[in-house]
Amino acid sequence: MKNSFGAVIVAAGKGTRMGTRESKQYLALGGKPIIIHTLSVFNRLPWLQELVLVTGAQDVPRCKSWVEEYGLDKVTAVIPGGNERQHSVFQGMKQLSSEWVMIHDGVRPFITPEEIEACRDAAMEVGASVLGVPVKDTIKQVNGQGLITGTPDRQSLWAAATPQTFRLSELLPVHEKAASEGFTGTDDAMLMEWAGYPVKVVEGKYSNIKITTPEDLEYAAFLQKRKGENVE
Repeated sequence: MKNSFGAVIVAAGKGTRMGTRESKQYLALGGKPIIIHTLSVFNRLPWLQELVLVTGAQDVPRCKSWVEEYGLDKVTAVIPGGNERQHSVFQGMKQLSSEWVMIHDGVRPFITPEEIEACRDAAMEVGASVLGVPVKDTIKQVNGQGLITGTPDRQSLWAAATPQTFRLSELLPVHEKAASEGFTGTDDAMLMEWAGYPVKVVEGKYSNIKITTPEDLEYAAFLQKRKGENVE
């Protein structure tokens, strides 16, 4: 379907850095699992047709239950992921029938509709897009001995985030090619760069944090309180 949009929400990671028995995406934020906050933002987008949640095999039943409990009616599939994030994204994409796919981290619940729409519009203009923020700190390249080997120009450096948006008909074969050649990218934008596609960076907000450590969870609680309402 032309100009139709689907999203794959990736939440299959264990998240050992959080130091909790429960996976980070299922920890409570304002009385609801983090993953439900994230899904809810996408579920409310009037122009988004379908949502796929990729999670751990053992977590599929409870996630399906939550999808029903919280009325997430755009979720068309809850499926188990692979050993690597790249495998999980690939499995999720195969469940979609839309022209465009947005890939988003399940532990980024503070994404806003405005950021998602900006990412959508940039992808439709250029062919692919990724949300990101300019790097604030001076970055150092360091060798194995801990010695600085270079200082890149900060003005050219951006921290990539999600969502990332692509044509499904282009991203799927790139994933297949990467799998056949044993190439692993740290995100889908890297795969598309590797395949020679242009990808536009869209400036997002620094509040679109990825919750991976206890400190992130504390900051997430602060952000939620500052908003004066639950993140949904």
